[in-house]
This record gives sequence, structure tokens and C-alpha cells, in this order.
Amino acid sequence: MHYRVFGAPMPAVSLTLEQGESIYTQSGGMTWMSEHISMETNMKGGLFKGIGRMFAGESLFMATYTAQRPGEEITLASSFPGEIRIIEVGPGKEYIAQKNAFLCATPNVTLSAYVTGVKSGLFGGEGFVLQKYTGQGLAFLELDGTIVEKELAPGEKIKVDTGNIAFFEASVGYSSEMVKGFANILFGGEGLFLSTLTGPGKVWLQTMSASELAQRIIPFIPVSRSSN
Repeated sequence: MHYRVFGAPMPAVSLTLEQGESIYTQSGGMTWMSEHISMETNMKGGLFKGIGRMFAGESLFMATYTAQRPGEEITLASSFPGEIRIIEVGPGKEYIAQKNAFLCATPNVTLSAYVTGVKSGLFGGEGFVLQKYTGQGLAFLELDGTIVEKELAPGEKIKVDTGNIAFFEASVGYSSEMVKGFANILFGGEGLFLSTLTGPGKVWLQTMSASELAQRIIPFIPVSRSSN
């Protein structure tokens, strides 16, 4: 398999598959493909795993695309301005990502729900469930804005607005804590809670999120007023 990421600010990835090679994506995720690629749509892993993916921001059904001849090409495009990042999943290389990060993956990569805990879920800003990547192979993530990589030493912490966490290694601890100070809570503009990532491990942060952008745009959207 060969792949090429192209385009800005709306990137896409083209994958060239050899005969018998496959990738899977959520239903409706394909942009274009060559003639000799077959498609099979199912719940991949069964009903319960499918429901878990839905809580993590993806679809119940997944589509698997398989090349019937050598050198067949399939292209998948990001749905939001930002970057596409490729992660290599394997033993000791498991990752946790934000909701809706999944673009596509090779068949032996498992996408599942990752429960953050009650407090983190209620107050962290992204809900109870993130995405977890395990198994063996490549996964392609669509992320928002510009991506910055940081490596945390054991016990080292970084506090992040939850919407700006793109993904992190599974060795990194994830929690949320209340902003300290009455004035900070009322006027700080960051909400009651911030997320805390604790090393060891690598984290990838994004400069914006879809939800933040939507909040900034909403006040400028014209609202029609009906006349009586």
C-alpha cells in the first residue's frame, strides 16, 4: 500500500492498493475510487462495537474497500479544514483521539470507544467517550487546524482546552479539573474545567476545533424574523 496526503486547507489522502489489500472507513466516507475496487458495508465487529463507535462520533456501519487488481486507487477527503495525520498502530502503540477523528484504517486496526470517566465526561467538553485505536496497521486521522506535537516526561502535565486535544498515546493519563479562582470561573472564558494530560508519552494538540469555530460563527449568521 502507498498513500499520498494532499491539499490545503481541506486535505485528502489517496491510497494505492495492491490486489487483495483493503481499507475501511465510515459509511459515506469515500470521495472517489478507480473501477476495480469492491465495497462491502457492515457493522464491523458486531452491533455492540458499532454502537460504541457511534458514541465516539462515527457511524454504526463501516465500508470496507478491497482492490481486485494491482494499483487501484481510492481517495478520502477531510470534512473540515486542518490536517490528516497517519498513525502506526501496534503492540505498545495504542492511541486515544478526539471524537470524529477517524478517516480510514487498514483492516487489522480496531476503532473502539474510550470512556474518560464521569467527571471528565461531564465537564471536559467532549463527552464521556473518545476514540481508541488498537490492533496492528495504519490509521488515518482528520484533525482540525494546525497540529503541534509535544512529548511529556513521566509525571509532566499539560493543561489543555479539551477541544484542542487531537490525540495522544495511550500511556498518557487523561483527566479534568476545575479552574481555580472565582474571577477565573466567571470571566476567564475557558469554562469551569480544563483537561489535564499527564506523561509519559506523546500528545498532539490542534489549534482549533470544529465546535469552537461554530461558536464563533453562530453570532454572525443572519436570523430571519417573521413579521406579524
